[in-house]
Amino acid sequence: MAVSLTHYDVIRSPVITEKSTEASENNQVVFRVANQATKPQIKAAVEALFNVKVTGVNTHIRKGKVKRFRGRLGTQSDVKHAIVTLADGNAIDVTTGL
Repeated sequence: MAVSLTHYDVIRSPVITEKSTEASENNQVVFRVANQATKPQIKAAVEALFNVKVTGVNTHIRKGKVKRFRGRLGTQSDVKHAIVTLADGNAIDVTTGL
């Protein structure tokens, strides 16, 4: 069953960490994306929302971890990240938000 996603459903939020900041020096931006989003959908969403040219998309899924909160066990959800490589001369300011 194929699920239809809009551009705003595909891109959830930018990831702002030390590692993603280092990647921005290489024209790469890291986004949290929907778990069922495909690479072509991610590329189309980034190009449409930010008006940039995307040369590549790499994805990985961080599996949910088991954590304790106030002595009780809880499970974090799986999170899919997309590392989007931009063409030379293009940039995205992730601090402004969507």
